[in-house]
Amino acid sequence: MEQIRLQKFLAEAGIASRRKCEELIVEGKIEVNSKVVTQLGIKINPSSDKVTYNGKIVENVSKKVYILLNKPIGYVTTVKDQFGRDNVLDLVKIKERIVPCGRLDMYTSGALILTNDGNFIFKITHPKHEITKTYTVTLNGIISDEEIQKLRDGVEIDDNGVPYITRKAKVKILKTDIEKNISRIEITIHEGKNRQVRKMCETLGRKVLALHRSKIGDISVKDLDLGKWRYLKKYEIDKLM
Repeated sequence: MEQIRLQKFLAEAGIASRRKCEELIVEGKIEVNSKVVTQLGIKINPSSDKVTYNGKIVENVSKKVYILLNKPIGYVTTVKDQFGRDNVLDLVKIKERIVPCGRLDMYTSGALILTNDGNFIFKITHPKHEITKTYTVTLNGIISDEEIQKLRDGVEIDDNGVPYITRKAKVKILKTDIEKNISRIEITIHEGKNRQVRKMCETLGRKVLALHRSKIGDISVKDLDLGKWRYLKKYEIDKLM
């Protein structure tokens, strides 16, 4: 079998995205033939070299799986959680090893894709591919047209201590309820900054009461109950890729 770069092999085996696999290599978490590898650019022969991660042999994945989950509130999307909280992997019981494509915070529900295809994860999560994510947001107070325009034009948020101006977004009002003093809006973005939608709304002085990701690209979870999942259809995978 032809030799391939170690990070590509790890990504194709579903360990993580190729970029994350490069980090794992540099951090010394990968062994090839019982020796720790820390340099990028190493090539391996998948049919003869033994690659291990966390003490377990990494096997080349022949069957790719792609799953859409309607994540409930209260579940984390990290593969390993130091606090022992409920994990999205507890909801999807299959024999293949899968990881989430990106993250939703514990208090956000909605569309989450899980797969063992590292190249697919890269396509979904990297901003340059501009895969849109659509969110339904419930806010306190009655939001104004001026505030909606600010969100559309871009607002300054904190990105791990660095000021960041969000790109133009699609934003519309879905509902306002004067009696309950709440607004429901829809925001569509193609960036993936940590807690971005929450931070965008907070720049307006609005508290986010509920946040739900309704769609990834054109793939919606409207027909999936919370906590339920299904395999993506081939045309859906092809469109995202």
